[in-house]
Amino acid sequence: MNEELETSQEEIESANEELITTNQELQMRNELQAETHQYAEAIIATMHEPMIILNKDLLVKSANTSFYKKFGFKEKEIEGRVLFEIGNKQWNIPRLKELLRNIIKKKLQVHNIEITHSFPGIGKRIMRINAHSIIQKHHPEQFILLAIDDITASETLRLKEKEFFIKDIRDSNIHNAVLKKVVLESTSELQRLNESLGEKNIQLECRNDELASFTFLTSHDLQEPLRKIQLCGTAIVTKEYQNLSDSGKDFFNRMQDAAKRMQKLIEDLLAYAHTTAVERKFENIDLNQIVEEVKTELSDIIQEKHANIITSKLGAASIIPFQFRQLMHNLISNSLKFSNPENPPQIIIKSRVIEGSELNKKKLLPHKKYCHITVTDNGIGFEPQFSERIFGAFQKLHSKDEFAGTGIGLAIVKKVVDNHNGIITATSQLNKGTSFDIYIPG
Repeated sequence: MNEELETSQEEIESANEELITTNQELQMRNELQAETHQYAEAIIATMHEPMIILNKDLLVKSANTSFYKKFGFKEKEIEGRVLFEIGNKQWNIPRLKELLRNIIKKKLQVHNIEITHSFPGIGKRIMRINAHSIIQKHHPEQFILLAIDDITASETLRLKEKEFFIKDIRDSNIHNAVLKKVVLESTSELQRLNESLGEKNIQLECRNDELASFTFLTSHDLQEPLRKIQLCGTAIVTKEYQNLSDSGKDFFNRMQDAAKRMQKLIEDLLAYAHTTAVERKFENIDLNQIVEEVKTELSDIIQEKHANIITSKLGAASIIPFQFRQLMHNLISNSLKFSNPENPPQIIIKSRVIEGSELNKKKLLPHKKYCHITVTDNGIGFEPQFSERIFGAFQKLHSKDEFAGTGIGLAIVKKVVDNHNGIITATSQLNKGTSFDIYIPG
């Protein structure tokens, strides 16, 4: 009898030990689950996008700070209530209802579903919904984690870009039709005047084709990306400017100023393309002023390349200011672009007034005074046989992988010099720099 009692006592003690072990394991599991739950809640709470957790009956279990702040709720107002009943029932969205019930039923996960809805106080919003059905391994209850990304601003920006693009295409088509009509009418009239002027007509047609290409490039290819920059800049000012550092604001302001200068430049070039010789206004301008303005515009790349631009007292000349500013801008930019990477760029700009008779140039009048401007650099240069070709529209001596650009920079320089009734020449050798000589009637 005593032996049986001892055996029973041992079994009870063994059972008690197993029970204690089981309780300890259960406690550890509960503590681990609680810790995991707290960790998950902490992550959700710090997320920038609004998030909300629902149970299978679509009752709100919890939400993060972003949700409360975005939609103007307090915790006590929504937790424990059906999502579609909270507030003024602004979340009673039929498409969202169908989506959530389908997730509960089929235990699905959905990504990037767009829903448009008007909310009191914040108006019409476009939301990107991501939802995940969560079933815990040691918990029978099913939850839904709902993440809401407000993409109203980006969608509005995209639609505005689309409107600008459509307008650009429409304007470009109208412009091309008018330009084509003008070219055809000009060509037809010239052909009727005199067949003996065939060579002149061919030259004029080439000029018209060049003008068409130039005008289209300026009005469309340049203005379209510039509008995007300005549009994005406006969005940054509206939404993100206060979040920028002082340095970031400085760079942003400089970008905006550059965009404005670019817009002005495009307008000037368009005006230049359509301006007749009679309408061009010559002014007696100090060339030092022109060069200083260009140096200011190019200050960033000048500092980046540690370039040294040396000028003497250049004096004044009778020029079309905005055209000549573009000429100097293109020549200095060209020297900076094609600089030797082993040596800092050095650009020397000189000017003098001289009689045509002192210059050995066939196209210059011997009895007339000319302003002789030279722009010399120590860049990579080019082979002498290309000294004429580089002034052709869209002519490039290097591939786009080596040096970016449209190949129109020196063509514009040549056009400006022609409009001043002058001439320009280029002298160069590989790896020995380049010198541009400009002769403008005084």
